[in-house]
Amino acid sequence: MTRFNAPRRAALAAAALLSLGLGAPAALAQAWPAKPIRLVVNFPPGGAADQLARMVGQPLSEALGQPVVIENRAGANGNIGGEVVAKSPADGYTLLMSSGGMVSINPHLYPKMPFDPAKDLVPVAAIARVLVYLEVKPSLPVKNVQEFLAYLKANPGKLSFGSPGNGSSPHLAAEMMKAQTNLYAVHVPYRGAAPAMQDLLGGQIDFMFDPGIGLQHVKSGKLKLLAVGSPKRSPLFPDVPTLEEAGLKNFDADTWFGFYAPSGTPAEVITRVNREVNKILGTPAIRERITAIGGVPAPMVPADFGARASIDGVRFGALIRARNIKGD
Repeated sequence: MTRFNAPRRAALAAAALLSLGLGAPAALAQAWPAKPIRLVVNFPPGGAADQLARMVGQPLSEALGQPVVIENRAGANGNIGGEVVAKSPADGYTLLMSSGGMVSINPHLYPKMPFDPAKDLVPVAAIARVLVYLEVKPSLPVKNVQEFLAYLKANPGKLSFGSPGNGSSPHLAAEMMKAQTNLYAVHVPYRGAAPAMQDLLGGQIDFMFDPGIGLQHVKSGKLKLLAVGSPKRSPLFPDVPTLEEAGLKNFDADTWFGFYAPSGTPAEVITRVNREVNKILGTPAIRERITAIGGVPAPMVPADFGARASIDGVRFGALIRARNIKGD
């Protein structure tokens, strides 16, 4: 029988405790998720971010074996919901579903952000590239982009357009159009795309750059679709021209929607969510649902998702400064 002296026994005990301590993060990561996950959507119900969150949330819940509970926290062009998540525990149980604009656009709109999206949040998984569609109310006497721009020129300041808020991608799309054409229309900001769409359908506003939620109304004849504010035509409407084809150079108002998490969230958790989301985006049913609202599924690794926000920040930031656009 081998005998150990007291110092040797103490050293072995310390080594055992150290090995347990080193194994704790891995064990915690393996145990995740052990309870429901809160998915904060920083825009109101019915908008593009909300619809995408609900499309992906249910299959993600099934993949993770825990409920994914969606919570809408709208306001300040996404800042309110973004702040909620940025200041939540970085334990993998709070995620954010947002437009990329909160990261790439808002820092240019708000001189005093309540948090720093680039430092306090980390990209997890892109969901979709969201296009914007130039739609007008049926009573507007135009049939194409050229007639629409001519009508705007003949009626300066008499037409109004809605958006989900100051600095939102639909708003910036309209500002791109106005800047290139030197035309003027009145901007009416709303607290989300859904209420703006309701007023367009009701005739209270004349046109809107729609992030896809109104395409069902285009198909039913309640709205007229004139163009797409994207570098490429929409696969859903291949016969509808882009604004660049209509003469507006380098017109690109696309944004990338996806999941973010508080900085410090375990890398294992981010990798797991990214992997599961990318699998979900590869299923025909989800691809069809995203395409139906005019988006393009966009599976990618977190680093590429973050890089997209940086690229968009440069081009949208230049437009915001040139047009002197301020946050709500």
